[in-house]
Amino acid sequence: MNNLIIHPNYRSQSDMIANALRDFNSSGTLVLQGDRNTIKSLKIGKLNLNIKQFKTPNFFNAFVYKYIRKSKARRSYEYANILTQKAILTPTPIAYFETSSVFGLKQSYYISQQVDYDLDFRVLIHDLNYPNRIEILKQFTDFTFKLHQENVNFLDHSPGNTLIVNSSKTNYDFYLIDLNRMRFQSLNFDQRMHNFRRLWLSKAMIKTMAKRYAELFKKPHEVTQQLMLKYSRDFQRKIDAKKLRRSGRKMKFKSTT
Repeated sequence: MNNLIIHPNYRSQSDMIANALRDFNSSGTLVLQGDRNTIKSLKIGKLNLNIKQFKTPNFFNAFVYKYIRKSKARRSYEYANILTQKAILTPTPIAYFETSSVFGLKQSYYISQQVDYDLDFRVLIHDLNYPNRIEILKQFTDFTFKLHQENVNFLDHSPGNTLIVNSSKTNYDFYLIDLNRMRFQSLNFDQRMHNFRRLWLSKAMIKTMAKRYAELFKKPHEVTQQLMLKYSRDFQRKIDAKKLRRSGRKMKFKSTT
C-alpha cells in the first residue's frame, strides 16, 4: 500500500515527484548516507529538491508507525507546514510518501525544497573567528526566542539542525531541519533554558546568548546565564559519560581476544 501526499502548491508536478521517489536508489546526488537516514538532492523541472529516506523500521516500530503513531516522514511534513504558518523558516515542504503492508510501515520519505545555506550552527562552535560570529549568535538567540514565543518546543535543537543564510551584510535567516521530534506547547522559563542544552555551547557562547535572551524575556541576566549553563553542562556530562562507557566496553572486549 502506497500513500503519497503532495502539498497543494505542487500537485501539478505529481508525476515528476512520484517518478523521483520510484527512482530514488538510482538517481539524484547523495547528500548523506547515515546509519539511520539517506538524503539525496535532485532537480525536477524548476524545483531543487531534497528527498530524505528514513531507516526501515523494525517489526515493532513498523506496527507502531502504521497503526499508532505518525511516521517520521509524515510528522516532518506536517510540522514543516505548521512552522511555515507561524512564519518560522524551514525548507519548503513538498510531499511525503509511505509504503506499508498490513503488518506495518515499510519505507517513508520526506521531500522538501533545497536551501542553499552559508553555514550551520556547528561552524560557530568550532570556528571562533568566523566573521560576525557574535552577531550571528545574538540573532540565533532571537530566533530561538521566537520559537518559544510561538509555542514550538524543538526537541532536536542541536548544532546540525539549523541552517544559516546570510541574507544581507548584517542579517541572517535561520532554517530548521530534521523536524520529526517537536512539540507545540507553551514553555515556561525553565523549559526554555532546557531547550538550549543540546547546542553544545561554550561558556563564552552562553554568556552572549543568555544576555540576549534575558533582555528579550525580561529576566535577570545572571539567572538566565546560570540556568542555561546548568542544563548545557548537565547534558554535556551525560554525553561524555556515555562515550566513556562505550570506549570502556570496547577496551574490555579487545582485551579478551
